[in-house]
Amino acid sequence: MANEKSSKSVLTFEEWVEAVPNSIRNDPLWKSRSYQLALYLFDLVWEDWTFLKSDLRGREMSAQIIRSAGSISANIEEGYGRGTVTADHTRILRIALGEARETRGWYWRSRKLFPEEVLETRIELCDQIIALLVTTITASRSRKG
Repeated sequence: MANEKSSKSVLTFEEWVEAVPNSIRNDPLWKSRSYQLALYLFDLVWEDWTFLKSDLRGREMSAQIIRSAGSISANIEEGYGRGTVTADHTRILRIALGEARETRGWYWRSRKLFPEEVLETRIELCDQIIALLVTTITASRSRKG
């Protein structure tokens, strides 16, 4: 079921960073590692459709994974746009955190359609994003007193 060609053509994070346009890398938001990883995750999710498309259940799950993974970076962008030391920023980051957890859950639920290596790397990437967002949210709350 696994499409080996597509899994080998996926860029490493370092290769992917080099392919990101300067307009995005020059944005102050790019300094956020959680944002970088969330954008990278979405590109991986996009590629992962090749594993899901051949199975009806996978096609249904792919819509959920794409939506939740895309929402992680979108919410980080929205929160940053509202100012980084506001209650609204923290609230929106909590939404991004929920989307990261949902994405991890959808990967787990669709595990029978992915090669083990792909599944492990995606769940690990979700875990990194979750940890970074929890750290950012916790730091934001402590700054507000």
